[in-house]
Amino acid sequence: MSKTLKNMLTGYLKDRYSAVDSACVIDLTGMDVTATEKLRNVVRGKQGRVEVVKNRLAREAFQDTPLKPLGEVLTGPCALVTTEDSIIDVAKALVAFAKEHKKLTLKEAILEGDPGLFSVTELSKMKSRLEIIAELSGLIGSPGRAVAGAIASPGGKIAGCLKTIAEKEEAVAA
Repeated sequence: MSKTLKNMLTGYLKDRYSAVDSACVIDLTGMDVTATEKLRNVVRGKQGRVEVVKNRLAREAFQDTPLKPLGEVLTGPCALVTTEDSIIDVAKALVAFAKEHKKLTLKEAILEGDPGLFSVTELSKMKSRLEIIAELSGLIGSPGRAVAGAIASPGGKIAGCLKTIAEKEEAVAA
């Protein structure tokens, strides 16, 4: 590959990954075409992409991006999995796929530009953004429900007492 072509590819990869801050590195060695296409479809279902990139070019492209720490694990044959959505959901899908296809090797991942790397398996065990938001909304709404219950409780008790008195008066009158 000529130096001009390498520079063009590196520039393309810089543009492509400059806004990406989360990704997984996997090894597809030994997987047949059918399994690889199934993997791509699974990842595509999570709004992700599986891309095989030349390691040296990717390392150069990642230099000034949040993916820089991931460049260190780009050794041997590997592919980069990225998504515009939740990388945790993609990691969960990759782990499930790896259970069925033993030749898929899950390497490292980076989450939101954090300089610390995770194994893809560790990443899959984390809660996704939607799970955290759902949990937070439940926690935020909890005190409001408790206050509403405390306000409604005395009224319910009074209504129960009045109903009992009314039933007793009806029984005495009959």
